Amino acid sequence: MWGVGLTAFAEFITWPTPLYLVLGTTIGMLFGILPGLGGPQVLALLIPVSQSMSSTQAVALFAGAMGAIAFSGSISAILINTPGTTQSAATMFDGYQLTRQGKAGMALGAAATSSFLGALFGAIVLTLILPVGRSVVLAFSYPEYFMLAVMGLAVIAVVSQGSVWKGVTAAFFGLGIAAIGYDPVTGAARYSFEIAYLWSGIRLVPALIGMFAIAEAVEVFLEKGTIAKEPTKDPLRGVLSGVKAVFQNFGLFIRSSLIGTFIGIIPGVGGAVANFIAYIQCVATSKDRESFGKGNIRGVIAPEAANDAKDGGALVPTLIFGIPGSLEMAVLLGALIVHGIQPGPRLMLDNPGIALVLIYALVISNLITSIMGIVAAKYLIRVTTVPTEYVGALVISVALMGAYATHGQFNDVIVAVIFGLIGIAMKRFGFSRVAFLIALMLGGLAERTFWQTMMSSGGAGFFTRPISIFLLVITVVILILPYVQRLRMERQATGE
Repeated sequence: MWGVGLTAFAEFITWPTPLYLVLGTTIGMLFGILPGLGGPQVLALLIPVSQSMSSTQAVALFAGAMGAIAFSGSISAILINTPGTTQSAATMFDGYQLTRQGKAGMALGAAATSSFLGALFGAIVLTLILPVGRSVVLAFSYPEYFMLAVMGLAVIAVVSQGSVWKGVTAAFFGLGIAAIGYDPVTGAARYSFEIAYLWSGIRLVPALIGMFAIAEAVEVFLEKGTIAKEPTKDPLRGVLSGVKAVFQNFGLFIRSSLIGTFIGIIPGVGGAVANFIAYIQCVATSKDRESFGKGNIRGVIAPEAANDAKDGGALVPTLIFGIPGSLEMAVLLGALIVHGIQPGPRLMLDNPGIALVLIYALVISNLITSIMGIVAAKYLIRVTTVPTEYVGALVISVALMGAYATHGQFNDVIVAVIFGLIGIAMKRFGFSRVAFLIALMLGGLAERTFWQTMMSSGGAGFFTRPISIFLLVITVVILILPYVQRLRMERQATGE
């Protein structure tokens, strides 16, 4: 294996492969920052561009773009509360609030460091898992997917700020929206009102753009002043404090990276779920849960670590079985096949060097992106000092273009506007948009895998499969933990 690794590394550093890596990273950063665009779009664009390249050069180009997407999407999430991709959604909850407090540098520094270290963590796990990855992937089935979705839904009560009943109400609203479209059992269209666009359900990207980007942009537009309500005194010191915060919360980083890798391995779940689950566990295990959503740096570290670690996990089913772990991996799978690389059980026997080049390129791409983000932080932060009416108008314009660019349908723009109005109303009346978004993302997965389990095992799989039982226990612990912590604090207050 060492000989294969050295040979692959020699091919990786042979010119012009590094040039293609940098080119892919640069293009990936541009796509990551713009709302509505992301990994699938940039990879699809690069496939025809790579036709004349060797397989090693093409893999470096693709991996460079993939590695840059995650952190780049977090830049706009932190600075203007508009996630470039859905997998950066959880980062904006605390990242943007830090920006409002004049701590954008700290948030960017923490995000950049967590992203690179998370990618490195995922790459190491991927390298170790590849020889035994077949058994790992086969350990997951419908019951595990369902329990994972239930775990996310159950902690809505934990992450909801303010009134719990408002958080639960928002969650039920999200589940209702998730139910729009084809019934997974009967195939009948539900709540579509005979509108063809709704047959496939409400798309996540336009809803996310409307609920957060447009809603926040309207609020910002109506304000007077700048996004940063407090002046940013020393951007460089802020960035360094963000880097330091990652190492001060290294245990949280490790937990979040494990979550990202674990969820990445499960085919079809995706980075957005990893992002939210990591954020949820961070809130649920903290003693100061009320500080989240108000500018807690740990709320940036956790989702960003999971965000980049999940790529290493998602490559396990993609490379070992040829089963894409996400839409991004599905496009990557097609790109590899175009270049004569056939992912599957024989990849590590016939062409192990390509898998290692992919791993090297992902890590180096994340390193380049993180360094560029840290170096450019001083200039990026200037966005927060621009008058809010200009920023608000720009964000609304970019958000609407991003909604349209996702699938090239004007109906997506209409959905974004509608959810923008809903988001404004929810924010004004104190209903949790976080709870709504979690329910919207996980509702479909929960319903689909529930019926798949019932039809395949009569429901017995929920309580007979070890991983399913483990996830159920974790869910119960997460729900009970806040009450245990509250009881402990009350006893300490009374001196018992």
